[in-house]
Amino acid sequence: MTDALSQIRRGTNEIISEEELKKKLSSGKKLKVKLGVDPTAPDLHLGHSVIINKLKVFQDLGHQVIFLIGDFTAKIGDPSGRSATRPMMTQEQILNNVKTYQEQVFKILDKDKTEVVFNSKWLSELGIEGLLKLASKHTVAQMLVRDDFEKRYKADVPISIVEFMYPLLQAYDSVALQSDVELGGSDQKFNLLLARDMQRDNGQEPQVVITMPLLEGTDGVRKMSKSYNNYISLNDKPQDMFGKVMSVSDELMYKYYELLTQENLEHVRQMHPKEAKVKLAMIIVERYWNIQEAENAKNEFEKIFAKKDMPTDIEEYYFEEQKIKLSELLFVSQMAASKNEARRLIDQGGVKINSNKVSEDCEIEIENGMIVQAGKRKFKKIVKRG
Repeated sequence: MTDALSQIRRGTNEIISEEELKKKLSSGKKLKVKLGVDPTAPDLHLGHSVIINKLKVFQDLGHQVIFLIGDFTAKIGDPSGRSATRPMMTQEQILNNVKTYQEQVFKILDKDKTEVVFNSKWLSELGIEGLLKLASKHTVAQMLVRDDFEKRYKADVPISIVEFMYPLLQAYDSVALQSDVELGGSDQKFNLLLARDMQRDNGQEPQVVITMPLLEGTDGVRKMSKSYNNYISLNDKPQDMFGKVMSVSDELMYKYYELLTQENLEHVRQMHPKEAKVKLAMIIVERYWNIQEAENAKNEFEKIFAKKDMPTDIEEYYFEEQKIKLSELLFVSQMAASKNEARRLIDQGGVKINSNKVSEDCEIEIENGMIVQAGKRKFKKIVKRG
């Protein structure tokens, strides 16, 4: 059990409570370990994988892992960490995201040993009477203890009644599944603890709660998120994935090792930082692709950055206009997430055309076959139509 506890403890934020976890593990029972994810975006990224990796630890230890897709709760949207009410998602958006989630999660978990469930199965059956029963046992004051709700209330930012329902519905998932352990990000602590209370009210043994820290994105400052454009998607191309890992700071690299791998951290710290970072990039690309793609990505990275060569496989972008402002070209060709970001790249000297730096957001003449580079990793070959 000591080795199992060590694997489970690694990188965790909190275990509530460790004594309860020890008791459950020593019972010899195959534990139900649950992770719930709302399909609110089409891609999973390495930030999501921190918790999925911990679920994989339990799976490798022989426990029953449950990957819960919150297709019902996604319609509300988790208010955790939000400063405003989320717009409600359509059923079509949810179903599209569900499909990609299932494809991506099995890059980490063993599909044959994973139970995938949808919370619409039991939440749709609750009905008005069931919802009222859930709500009757909890107070507005209890909800306002949540840090995000409290801040919004004090700032006079609207909080919808349906947002108060979200933690109750998420907690009820644990009752419906009779889960023994639930995993979540540190921002989920309130919801996960509420599930313990609800399980007790329903005569169940409360689940152990394990929270994981939020992973900073490639900027090293904010949590990894698509909205901050600092994420590494599980669907990124091998070269992009490798390059993004290589771009993180040395300090953040060690946190990535702790949360995203099972490597011996003492051995990693004895390596030269550059060597350690290359190894980390190789591990991550191999996990989500394969060893050959990892080797190819490493070779391509070294070709571009060590030898200052152009990549061998540049994506083409077809264009019909004769002239265009440079920031507009970067935006429409998806080399920058916005025109403002494009202008910042230009001002910082991060944009080149045919290897020549362009430091002004000027109108440029489109030439067939011209190579545009934005930052260190993004290249496009412009092909004129007609």
